[in-house]
Amino acid sequence: MKDLMFRIRKNPELYTGAVIAAVISFILIAGFLFSPYDPNAMSAAEKFAAPSVSHLLGCDNFGRDLFTRLCVGGVTTLFIALATVSIGVVFGTIVGAFTGYYGGAVDEVLMRFNDAVLAFPSILLALVFISVFGSGTFKVIISLGIVFVPSFARIVRGEYLRCRNLDYVRSARLMGAGDLRIMFVHILPNTFPVLLSSTVIGFNNAVLAEASMSFLGIGVQPPDSSLGRMLSDAQAFLFSEPSYAILTGCTIAVIVLGFSLLGEGLKKHA
Repeated sequence: MKDLMFRIRKNPELYTGAVIAAVISFILIAGFLFSPYDPNAMSAAEKFAAPSVSHLLGCDNFGRDLFTRLCVGGVTTLFIALATVSIGVVFGTIVGAFTGYYGGAVDEVLMRFNDAVLAFPSILLALVFISVFGSGTFKVIISLGIVFVPSFARIVRGEYLRCRNLDYVRSARLMGAGDLRIMFVHILPNTFPVLLSSTVIGFNNAVLAEASMSFLGIGVQPPDSSLGRMLSDAQAFLFSEPSYAILTGCTIAVIVLGFSLLGEGLKKHA
């Protein structure tokens, strides 16, 4: 117990962020799985109904259960963020591993292109992809995933540059291990601490990116809900029914706070 308290005091961001992220994720997933309401079922009689035993957070402008909509929208946002970061991590790791391990002209060309892409805001690049390929959940995932690849490629490349001439890598070469085995069996596990913290921070950025795109109307499309889509719908009732926007905004804020603290704690722990 004393050891746990010492570790919490030493790295409070890690444990605070983990608790917040776990609690908000559990609430959203539990509501998504077990809510008795259809998130798209409308009821004119319950338009902006006040919170009650039947509707814990009340209803929205179409009489839909707001708690259910928040849970479904939150899970949609978390899923898009997870899928986006997965694409970025997988392809970014492959690019970063090859460029960092081999170096040379290929590394120079790819990294200069990488730097050029990173010079543009991620949302702006995603908007370009969406304008070309169209909106929708799947296209948002692909667009944001492509945008996230360069940042992970640079992180992984830096780790491979640091590790490629260390003693354990030289020993593996002397024992006859091939390049692919050295890259993905010997070096890759040693990048996990840095890659894990970067993945959590990237997940947090993906939540904000999805919310921003759906808020602008180019992400998740009605009648499907995401937190950004709901916040966009709520802005028309900001003064007449502010609780709609406040609940949605607070949900986004808590998710971002939890994963931000978790990412910073993991970075400090790496």
